[in-house]
Amino acid sequence: MTRSLVVFGLSLSSSWGNGHAPTFRGLLRALAARGWSITFFERDVEWYRSNRDLPSPRFCDLRLYADWPSIREAARSVVRAADVVLVGSLVADGAAIVDWLAMRDRPLFFYDIDTPVTLVALKRLHQTEYLRADQVPLFETYFSFAGGPALAELEQHWHARRAEALYCGVDTLVYRPMPADARFECLLSYMGTYTADRQPAVEELLFAPARQRPIDRFILAGPQYPAMDLPPNVRHEFHVYPRDHAALYCSSRATLNLTRQSMREYGWAPSTRLFEAAACGACIVSDTWPGLDTLLQPDAEVLLAEHRLDVLRHLERLSDERRAAIGAAARARILSEHTYERRALQVEAAFDRAIAAGSGGRQWANAS
Repeated sequence: MTRSLVVFGLSLSSSWGNGHAPTFRGLLRALAARGWSITFFERDVEWYRSNRDLPSPRFCDLRLYADWPSIREAARSVVRAADVVLVGSLVADGAAIVDWLAMRDRPLFFYDIDTPVTLVALKRLHQTEYLRADQVPLFETYFSFAGGPALAELEQHWHARRAEALYCGVDTLVYRPMPADARFECLLSYMGTYTADRQPAVEELLFAPARQRPIDRFILAGPQYPAMDLPPNVRHEFHVYPRDHAALYCSSRATLNLTRQSMREYGWAPSTRLFEAAACGACIVSDTWPGLDTLLQPDAEVLLAEHRLDVLRHLERLSDERRAAIGAAARARILSEHTYERRALQVEAAFDRAIAAGSGGRQWANAS
């Protein structure tokens, strides 16, 4: 039996400068394979319009809209026919959309792909640009990119009915080992969009080692960086499309995983890039944060670094055999525990609970 899901998300059509699109693509593709009919509402903004790498997804109906008032009536009939509705973080007019959905008598879920950032804002202002504190209890399940203490805070302080860790995963069709590509061959790479709170780590763990090894090649990949005084042996790739991610990871002797400060402080918040690089069999050098060792085993599946000297030491000692062994072990771990097929099973179980509860006469969390 086909069931229907409606999603309001930041982006599905463009992976430019965001980790939401790859996450939604992997999860929704896996749900579609399990029989779900999916409609995705995405606001049409210039920076994604100019960089669309999935304009017509086969696994869902993508609805682009200019602004929330212009699509509200069209959304009404789609939502009315839906079995469940999911709202993602960072959606423009997200709070207004949630208010509107709360009156539609449909089980409502939230997927926070920015949980630590959200919680910091809620503590400071009781709201973000996409969610207010009083809306947290409206969701059947608050899916969180962060596990650990963030889940307890969501339930105990912000009164989420149920908070559940839903980490990003990996699309095994896209992220897999492949031969080195001359475009991306380097000693060390880092791929990530610019954020001010992560830039000190970029300086310390990428640029500083590059200055210490001037004859080796390093790569920074990602958009939105301000003008920088790059070491001459660091090449900046302003955007690498997902079709080339695996080539970048497999062509780097090692690749960095760097985490935003709020996510490091909360812990248990792995980035999309961590799982993707591991699935490619890359040798990952990661910054440290609580919970990382529950995902990948230090020294066996991932190398850890807090300072430039740690990075330089790892690079100096990284033989071909050790690089291959770490990459293979990380890939095996990720494929066994963190594919989007596994994430889809988790999400579907939560959806089924809500659907069954409604059929049994229990009011959903957003019922007035």
